[in-house]
Amino acid sequence: MAPSALEREDKARDAAFNKVLHGKSAQAQGGLAALRGKDAAAQKAAVDEYFKHWDNQAAADETPEIRESRKAEYATLTRHYYNLATDFYEYGWGSSFHFCRFAYGEPFHQAIARHEHYLALQAGITEDMKVLDVGCGVGGPAREMVKFTGAHVTGLNNNDYQIDRATHYAHKQGLSDKMAFVKGDFMQMNFPDNSFDAVYAIEATVHAPELVGVYSEIFRVLKPGGTFAVYEWLMTDDYNNEDAEHRRIRLGIEQGDGISNMVRISEGLDAMKNAGFDLKHHEDLAARPDPIPWYYPLAGSFKHMGSPWDFFTIARMTWWGRGIAHRFVGAGETIGLFPKGSQKTADSLALAADCLVEGAKKNLFTPMYLMVGKKPE
Repeated sequence: MAPSALEREDKARDAAFNKVLHGKSAQAQGGLAALRGKDAAAQKAAVDEYFKHWDNQAAADETPEIRESRKAEYATLTRHYYNLATDFYEYGWGSSFHFCRFAYGEPFHQAIARHEHYLALQAGITEDMKVLDVGCGVGGPAREMVKFTGAHVTGLNNNDYQIDRATHYAHKQGLSDKMAFVKGDFMQMNFPDNSFDAVYAIEATVHAPELVGVYSEIFRVLKPGGTFAVYEWLMTDDYNNEDAEHRRIRLGIEQGDGISNMVRISEGLDAMKNAGFDLKHHEDLAARPDPIPWYYPLAGSFKHMGSPWDFFTIARMTWWGRGIAHRFVGAGETIGLFPKGSQKTADSLALAADCLVEGAKKNLFTPMYLMVGKKPE
């Protein structure tokens, strides 16, 4: 069941804003270099629109009404978050915006790809399939799915800039004939019923105001007998919303990651079942006894580094790496190299990183709760 009120889509408005804010930066190298091409006035509008939900709102003062106000603007909140954060993601993490498990000695990007391959296996994706990636980012996982399985992948995203980036990368890598990227709200998809053989989502449906709403839409567009596999961000059932420290950690994750309403594992499982799926498997992959914690890059832990080539990825996450980035972006703002609000965005991402690590260490949060559901024949 979808929420009682969904945000009205205005694709022409969003496309016009994207053109003004990002200009030609979708064709740029990416990362911090892309920040130089932003329009200052549009950047300020995005910063104001996003941070109005978080400024001067401490966890101790959070009320159900405040959370409901964020849920009411879930699509706008998420869209502007990625208007602000995408270039930082590409700078710090690459083009696959998700976490993963690590094997001993495994390089960072190899582990990222393996995590995607494992989801393809769980979803049963094969070469002859038409597949939907819900919340595709800049298309990193979708490109890997195409290379790994040979399937055709359609990426759905409500952010025009990320769609432009994904399209650019697909063309650059010669994959355009096997991929398509579509602008849309995953709570109200424009695809006909029974359109896809399989659907997957990687740490994206957490942006939904209610999981049952997005899962129900996925159920609708999935063909009978098809499989939906998701890595979901969830608070564990150890999370207690009445505990001020727990709430601070959740709110820090939500603010730094553009999330309107993160819920517990039990609620995620209920959402899958209530959407109509026959739940075939569910498991917190973060709870497996791996020798290396999934969050080690965020914690800036060099001792777990699997390859010398991972040095710069890990270094960016250390206290001194973040400090350098903070000062560099701040100086760039001062001299007009980067638009105002860039440093505020970077600081918000750093807050999220700290809360993600803290939440994981206290067993309050997982970014990889695997759920695999089948739509009945």
